[in-house]
Amino acid sequence: MQPQSGVVEANGATLYYEVAGDGPPLVLIHGFALDRRMWDAQMDALAARARVIRYDLRGFGLSSAPGGQPYRHTDDLAALMDHLGVERADLVGLSLGGAVAIDFTLAFPDRVRALIVLDSVLNGFDWSEENKARDRAVYQQAREAGIEAGKQTWLAHPLFSPLMSRPEAASLFKKILDDYSGWHFVNRNPLIFENPPAAQRLAEIGAATLALVGALDLPDFRRVADALAEGIPGSRKVVIDGVGHMPNMEAPPKVNALILEFLSALDGKAAGA
Repeated sequence: MQPQSGVVEANGATLYYEVAGDGPPLVLIHGFALDRRMWDAQMDALAARARVIRYDLRGFGLSSAPGGQPYRHTDDLAALMDHLGVERADLVGLSLGGAVAIDFTLAFPDRVRALIVLDSVLNGFDWSEENKARDRAVYQQAREAGIEAGKQTWLAHPLFSPLMSRPEAASLFKKILDDYSGWHFVNRNPLIFENPPAAQRLAEIGAATLALVGALDLPDFRRVADALAEGIPGSRKVVIDGVGHMPNMEAPPKVNALILEFLSALDGKAAGA
């Protein structure tokens, strides 16, 4: 299914987006150093039942880079939804995109019906020193040896080892990373984080929530999934065997089926209400 594309001016930035399908609005939010294309294997399957919206976060893909003014990804998403006439949506986010989806659900609770996160980041989470050191090494390499060197360090991160064993998915991942500007590696990002952070506010989330996590992902991300399952009332956690940090690219049919099953169950509850 060929999506329709467009741009929206949002809070001083230009955001690129694509829309396909008809039905309940469903927004896909990508991970760090990636863009909307990481959802290629989901578009047709999800657009068969939903109006699927995927976009490039500020600083990624075809969206503009952050300027000097403070901003929030949550405000950008609200502006995109307003532009598209979407009052309420189901959100699907991976890694950084999961954190954006969680923060948006807390900031705009009436605008989210379902929250589905895959191997999510969680703002305010107590990350291990090992994980923080690996991330610092990427930024340091980019600043000392250049953006391309930083990208290669990021590509070699253990997060992506399972993905790299799958040639087709690895090829798309490398293409997207190659196209990434690397802006965040070498610039101060004026992104505003909420205070208190989401990790301290999970009990406030009322949206139906599904937390997916790859069995082969790093321990920190598996702990995040546990925290979400324990902290969000009525949430459901599913561990996906045989995949790591990028389950939607590593095992698309399995992930698509889990998302559709979860949303179909919500549709059934709404119809019976």
